[in-house]
Amino acid sequence: MIPKMFSPEVEAALENGQPIVALESTIITHGMPYPQNLETAQIVEQDVRDAGAVPATIAVLDGVLHIGLTETQLTALAQATHVMKVSRADLPVCIARGATGATTVAATMIAADIAGIRVFATGGIGGVHRGAEETFDISADLLELGETAVTVVAAGPKAILDIPKTLEVLETHGVPVIAYGQDEIPAFWSRSSGLKAPLRMDSAEDIARAMETRAAMGLKGGQLVANPIPAEDEIPSDVIMPFIETALAEAEAQGITAKEVTPFLLQRIFELTEGRSLTSNIALVRNNAKLAAQIAAALS
Repeated sequence: MIPKMFSPEVEAALENGQPIVALESTIITHGMPYPQNLETAQIVEQDVRDAGAVPATIAVLDGVLHIGLTETQLTALAQATHVMKVSRADLPVCIARGATGATTVAATMIAADIAGIRVFATGGIGGVHRGAEETFDISADLLELGETAVTVVAAGPKAILDIPKTLEVLETHGVPVIAYGQDEIPAFWSRSSGLKAPLRMDSAEDIARAMETRAAMGLKGGQLVANPIPAEDEIPSDVIMPFIETALAEAEAQGITAKEVTPFLLQRIFELTEGRSLTSNIALVRNNAKLAAQIAAALS
């Protein structure tokens, strides 16, 4: 048996058939500084509630997989140090060692699926890193989307990635990539990536219906909903890209690789944009949470 625990709020929602939205915890431990990480987590959970669903922030605490966190647990996690960043490969190890771990997109999808939660809101997904033709640095998030039947709402692939290659890998694994309300794939901080979206849908109901149809056909895997950041909160591509290029060059010069790349880049871009990237990041996560709640409500 997997040692797991549901928060009282999530347990009641499961018993009553209420819509639930899974939320990752890496954004809390590795994505933002304290106290903004705690404030954002609390705000995003409330956004989900206000949109008619129940939030289920997922993390491993002392070897127990928690589906939903209490306020005390959320506060402690936001201030914790030496927290493992867990994906598919190391989630079981984290649990077996009795450690504390924050879940990436892939690990959150796995946990959500175990709990019977079908919709998950995050900021941006991992993907194919630039230079992957030499490093083979490809996020497990992409393979998980091809395996696990959870609809993931994100603001598109993170702009620090090679977005065309990321879309190619998703296509290879049969993952529907659905732009919400526009024809172009958004790029995290920016509404525009210059790339046409493979699919477009304009309502939460249509997205939910596509998910149900996929399940009825016996097709494995989930859906990626690329939800553009609100126009008033975006950092246009021509503004953010020079900062991204600078951060990428610094990461290469310092020999930063593997799981340390994304946290380093996000921190450097935060510094280079004088905090503007964090403000946009918070706005897009909240926007994704609201859409995810609408999709979860449509499914229920």
